[in-house]
Amino acid sequence: MRITISHDRPRAEVVAAVDRSFDDLFKGVAELPVKVTIQQRTWRGSTLTFALTAKWGLLSTPINGTVEVTDHDITVDADLGLLNRFVSEKTARAMMGDRIKGLLK
Repeated sequence: MRITISHDRPRAEVVAAVDRSFDDLFKGVAELPVKVTIQQRTWRGSTLTFALTAKWGLLSTPINGTVEVTDHDITVDADLGLLNRFVSEKTARAMMGDRIKGLLK
């Protein structure tokens, strides 16, 4: 899944907003009965690499990806693993896009 959102803020400000709110981006998605646990997150410059585990009932699947912040865009690339079988990419993209846009307000 790839999401790209444009922004007009300084890159450092957007990186700080993503870092501060990363947990909230993936946790507590009210529309889904999924519990997300953050396994790893590492910044290299303005690119965040992350590894999560999503649990839905007895099912557990890894989610890996990156968040790249440029001067004009935020791009999230994520492999949703088995979660893709239960949540359409369109739905996941819409939910994440809304949350990212909320960071930029």
